[in-house]
Amino acid sequence: MRAPENLQEWFGSIDIYLFDQLLKGRFAPGMRLLDAGCGSGRNLVYFLRSGYDVCGVDESETAITQTRRLASALASLSPAETSGPLTSVSFRLEPIERMSFADADFDLVLSSAVLHFARDEAQWHAMLNEMWRVLKPGGIFFARLASTIGMADKVELIEGRRYHLPDGSDRFLVDEAMLMEVTQSLRGEFLEPIKTVVVQNMRAMTTWLLRKG
Repeated sequence: MRAPENLQEWFGSIDIYLFDQLLKGRFAPGMRLLDAGCGSGRNLVYFLRSGYDVCGVDESETAITQTRRLASALASLSPAETSGPLTSVSFRLEPIERMSFADADFDLVLSSAVLHFARDEAQWHAMLNEMWRVLKPGGIFFARLASTIGMADKVELIEGRRYHLPDGSDRFLVDEAMLMEVTQSLRGEFLEPIKTVVVQNMRAMTTWLLRKG
């Protein structure tokens, strides 16, 4: 294995807070990983190069096509250009709330900038419950999602938990109380406290990291 001289080449456009978990050693090659709402695969480059069993779902046919191309390109690299064996990959065109994977199929489920696109609370819970269903006991759930934390006085309520943000977008927003309540109902264990970054009073992004009991 050669040294990763080009970080962009090795890690792509990975979420910096997901990268933080890699640095903390929470993930290991050989784990079976699901990126729920994988988009074009921006968070998967390192995992595809490093011996993880990588799967993803997305409702966008274009996104799934791009991710399959990315996986194919990385699979063609020589052993000197990877840090683990070739991965097993599966990318499916399907909604997160109705995935076709088996129960307890994954060691790690990623949900990066996805849950805040829920139409309403029913869909939000449906997506979350489905991701939790396919996660193994002892598995890790990593989510980054928009919230009202630190922004409650700057967002405009539309209906239910949908808000208009100062950045011009409309999003489904959680708060700390909701995340605490849902974690308890799932019988999840916090691996880290809830952490939120406020982006110049335009939006707040929260990291939610759990282990399944």
